[in-house]
Amino acid sequence: MSNGNKAKTATGASSGFVSSYLLYLLAAASEAASEQFHLRVREMGLRIPEWRVMACLYDQDGLMITQLAHYALMEQSRITRIIDQMATRGLVVRRNDNVDGRRVRIYLTEDGQALSGELVEAAKTHERQLLKGLSTEGAKNLKPALKALLSSLQAP
Repeated sequence: MSNGNKAKTATGASSGFVSSYLLYLLAAASEAASEQFHLRVREMGLRIPEWRVMACLYDQDGLMITQLAHYALMEQSRITRIIDQMATRGLVVRRNDNVDGRRVRIYLTEDGQALSGELVEAAKTHERQLLKGLSTEGAKNLKPALKALLSSLQAP
């Protein structure tokens, strides 16, 4: 029974639904690109969730846990455990908010700043390498297209 399935192409890729489905393409591209860079992250002695936290704090040091969870795309309880581990390693520190002492903000330590800066530069280099695989026009339009898609998905 064929169920309307398409035959595989010479390269082994299916010419059916999944191989051209937007969500599959987004996830597969992200996974493949991330896998390459995550090797570098691990070489630097970090786990991937720690890198995501550091990248967020590199952009905006002093975020609260709820903000970090949002930007790092992780659950708040998971972020809290990661912050605990990173604090033990001397990469981040918790400080009470200057305006509302009940709030706690997370800051990179000097070691955390140095490591995150090194990794952000490596990430930028990796990104440039990824974009070389596209046409000039494709590379120029990729981020704006993804940002527009994300914006449309987050619209009320």
